[in-house]
Amino acid sequence: MLDLNGKSILITGGTGTLGKALTKTIFEKWPKLKRLVIYSRDEQKQFIMDQEYPHSKYPAIRFFIGDVRDKERLTRALNGIDYVIHAAAMKHVHIAEYNPTECVKTNIGGAQNVIDACLATNVKSVVALSTDKACAPINLYGATKLASDKLFVAANNIKGSNPIKFSVVRYGNVMGSNGSVIPFFIKKKKEGIIPITDPNMTRFNIPIQGGVDMVLYAIENAWGGEIFIPKIPSYRIMELAEAIAPECEHKIIGIRPGEKIHEEMITTSDSYHTYDLGTYYTILPQRPLWKLDDYILSFNAKKVPEGFCYNSGNNDNWEDIETLRAKIKKHVDPNFCVK
Repeated sequence: MLDLNGKSILITGGTGTLGKALTKTIFEKWPKLKRLVIYSRDEQKQFIMDQEYPHSKYPAIRFFIGDVRDKERLTRALNGIDYVIHAAAMKHVHIAEYNPTECVKTNIGGAQNVIDACLATNVKSVVALSTDKACAPINLYGATKLASDKLFVAANNIKGSNPIKFSVVRYGNVMGSNGSVIPFFIKKKKEGIIPITDPNMTRFNIPIQGGVDMVLYAIENAWGGEIFIPKIPSYRIMELAEAIAPECEHKIIGIRPGEKIHEEMITTSDSYHTYDLGTYYTILPQRPLWKLDDYILSFNAKKVPEGFCYNSGNNDNWEDIETLRAKIKKHVDPNFCVK
C-alpha cells in the first residue's frame, strides 16, 4: 500500500489541471506528507494556488518558480525529493505547430533535463505524463511526447546502480482540463453556435481523478520502463455537442492542423509488448531490466492478442448523451444543466 506520509514530492507543471488535482488528493490521503513542491514557471498561477493552499494550513507545500528547460534550477529543486511527477509540457496542438522549436525545447529537452536532474539526486521514482497523441503521432506535440516517452523508458537503462524507476502514464482527453473541448463547448453554448471540426471525430474520455489515480498507481507499482494506459470510454463529438447544447446550431469548421479524427493509445505494433493488468493496460519495454515471467506472475498480467489496437473509434466502451451529462455535472461543472 502506497504511503507518502513523511515523503517529499515534486510536481513539474504543478499549477496545471492535473497538478492541482494531484495536490488535493495527496493532501487528503497523506496529511503527514513531508514536502510537496509545486514547480512551474507561471508566477501568477502560483500566486493563485498559494491562496488555495496557505502555508499556515498546508505547511508541507512549497512553490518553486522554475522551467524544465533549466537543468540547474531543476537539480536544485530536486534536493531531498523522493518522487517526481512530470506534468510540465506545451500541449496545445495548433500552438506547437506554429512554434515548433519552443515545443521541442520544453517537451523533449525538458524531459531530458528532468531525467538528468533526477539521476543526479536521490529521487526514488519518476512518473511522466503522456498523451494519446503520442501514439502514432501526426502532429508535432504528439511527436515530442512520443520522444519524451522514449526518453523516460530508456532512462532506466542508464541509471546504473541507482535504484530509481522511470515510468509513463498515457491517457486521453481529461474532462474539463484547461483548453479542452468540454469547457470550450460550454462557453460556446452562450453564443448559440457549437463549432464542430469533423462530425465523425471521436475522443477518449477520462475524469481528472482517473488521471490522478493512474499516477499514484504508477508510483506504487512501476517496475521501471512501463507505459500505463487506462481502460476508458470514448465519445462521439456530435453526441458531446448534443449533451452540452442540444438547442444550438452546429457549424462544421474542419479539423485544425495536426488533428486526428480518432485517437489511439496502443497501436498494432505496440501489441507485441502490451499486457492487460485488469484496470490498466501496460506497454512493457522491449528489453526490461527485470524478468518478464516475474512481472506477469506478480500482476496476473495477460498478453493482449497480436494486432490488438486501442483506438477511440473502435472502442467497445462508449459514453452516451446521458452519461456525458452526468459526468460533466460531476467532474466539470456542478451547476451544469440542460434546459
